[in-house]
Amino acid sequence: MRSVRAGYDAGAASPPHLRRESTVLESLLMTVFVTLGYLLGTIPTGIVVARMRGVDIRRSGSGNIGATNVLRSVGPLAALVVVLVDPLKGVLAVGLPALLGVDPWIVGATAIATVLGNTFNVFLGFKGGKGIATSMGVFLVIDPFVTLLAVFLFALTLWLSRFVSLASLIAVSGGLLMLLARLDADPNVVAAAPKITIAFAIVLIAFFSHRENVGRLRHGSERRLGEPRADISIAAVARSVSSEAKDRAGTDAGSDGSSAFGDDLSAPRSR
Repeated sequence: MRSVRAGYDAGAASPPHLRRESTVLESLLMTVFVTLGYLLGTIPTGIVVARMRGVDIRRSGSGNIGATNVLRSVGPLAALVVVLVDPLKGVLAVGLPALLGVDPWIVGATAIATVLGNTFNVFLGFKGGKGIATSMGVFLVIDPFVTLLAVFLFALTLWLSRFVSLASLIAVSGGLLMLLARLDADPNVVAAAPKITIAFAIVLIAFFSHRENVGRLRHGSERRLGEPRADISIAAVARSVSSEAKDRAGTDAGSDGSSAFGDDLSAPRSR
């Protein structure tokens, strides 16, 4: 992508009517790419994959349409499809304007719109996934190195803690910190501003969409990957206790010699 400063310098050197035409064109491109990015983000991969397996993912597990709930409610193969397709939405949405060489701020707005479409889906009542996989796809186009670092942080945190939510938040936060750390080596804030803005927006969206997870992490009630839901475990224990009680009652009834009709077969009949 060309630098923002280069675009400003070129615009300043152009005649007024050309600058006006350029502004109109950039506004049109902004509208088109942002709208396209948002619509791509709204593709509900989790719903489609789960429905193919006969599962309504919004009524199963946590009700979220992201990969984690698909894994718990449908299975690993379905979750793998979501993990692969959701980043692809971000790659396609941001890759097109980036390849065309449009202004970096247009690319940035498209990236943010794509993540918003995934997280606040207008077709699902402004509900959706957590936006992490789509964010990774978005940043894979913008900065592959930072994306690889974020994926590494995600994998490491998940391996150590088995908390998907914690791994996700550390991954996006680590990406932002990496971009800020680069300013020490290359203090060109103008050139780095679009990337930092995208990363900051992604962090805000991630923490907002994980706000309930953050609360559970603070209270120690967040589920680890592979851990069954507490209410399911309690229900299973209750069913087991109820079944044992019924078996014990049946055994006691059989041992006292009573028939199903209440007759005491062990007592002698009167003549």
